[in-house]
Amino acid sequence: QVQVAESGGGLAQAGGSLRLSCAASGRTFSRYAMGWFRQAPGKEREFVGAIDWSAQNTYYTDSVKGRFTISRDNTKNTVYLQMNSLKPEDTAVYYCTTGRKPAVTNEWDYWGQGTQVTVSS
Repeated sequence: QVQVAESGGGLAQAGGSLRLSCAASGRTFSRYAMGWFRQAPGKEREFVGAIDWSAQNTYYTDSVKGRFTISRDNTKNTVYLQMNSLKPEDTAVYYCTTGRKPAVTNEWDYWGQGTQVTVSS
């Protein structure tokens, strides 16, 4: 059974930084792309970014480009989301998800429970 678990959320001030971690188990982690999504109160879940199996290709939504960085350590079955220059509008529950293929596509299967990120102004 595949399990996905996020950690590292919390409270940050505007302009600050947080790093989220996501550990996955139950499948060969290095064979699949990984993604991050977020959901703010009253809004739909939105794509934040993703990384392919090799970490050579990353993708980000426009609102986080230049501020967020996704990386992965296949030896630890973990993907990271480094968030810098945080803004109040980054406040959301952040979710990690596993892709269905090595390359990044719009197909995601297993999801974590989410971790809350709150950015104060």
